[in-house]
This record gives sequence, structure tokens and C-alpha cells, in this order.
Amino acid sequence: MSESLSAGPILLFDGVCNLCHAAVRFVLRHDREAVFRFAPLDSEIGRRLMADRFPDGDPPDSVILIEDGQLRVRSEAALRIARRLGGPWSALWVLRLLPTWMRDRVYDAVARNRYRWFGRMDACPSPDARVRDRFLA
Repeated sequence: MSESLSAGPILLFDGVCNLCHAAVRFVLRHDREAVFRFAPLDSEIGRRLMADRFPDGDPPDSVILIEDGQLRVRSEAALRIARRLGGPWSALWVLRLLPTWMRDRVYDAVARNRYRWFGRMDACPSPDARVRDRFLA
């Protein structure tokens, strides 16, 4: 992995999901240290990062966090992102005390219904010029 890809956490997200875009905007707004970088899962860089980790095919249909060389998915990724944001969001880290299967069941229910509940776009929109340098794709 190149130096630019190994520095700081990378959040991979569904590029056409309205809920995912709202989550990315939320992270951008609350990431005071600007440590997170972003790429749509279906972008060239997203596919390349996933091919390295899922050589047999299907990556999870989830938010994916790559941090310190480790891949985190589903509720684990979401909780690590919240903790990294600091402030009141880091209090969500206490949810790690719940069993993973329980957290992921809730996560999966939202993920399964995200297009129906929140809608989807025809294409991934371009990031705002102020934060474009934080997007890898």
C-alpha cells in the first residue's frame, strides 16, 4: 500500500446510498483533527483496497474502516469511527460491551433497508471543494 493510503484511517462507503452520504457528511463535520479519509466502495481505489483483503470476491455490504492495517466492518467500524471523533460521540464506545452478534443484527437491519428508508442516488456525488483532498477517489 502506498504511503498516502497507509496514513490515517480510511472509511469506505456505499457511493449511491443517501444514508451513507449523510454518515460521511457527519464524520466530516465532527472530525476536528481531519484524520479520516474516504472512498466509495465501488470506486477504483475502493475496489483495489477490497481486492487486497477479499481476494475471493464479495466484500461485506457495509461501512468499512481500514485503520492501522486492520479492517473493521459493520457495528465495529461504526463504533470505532464514533470513538475516534471524540467528544460526546466517543461515549458510544460503551456499546462494545454488547455482544457483536447483537450489535450487528441491528446494523444489518438498517443496512438491508437503507435504500427503502433513505433512498439512493444514481451516482456518487463529487465532494465539496473544501474537503475534496480527503477523498481518495
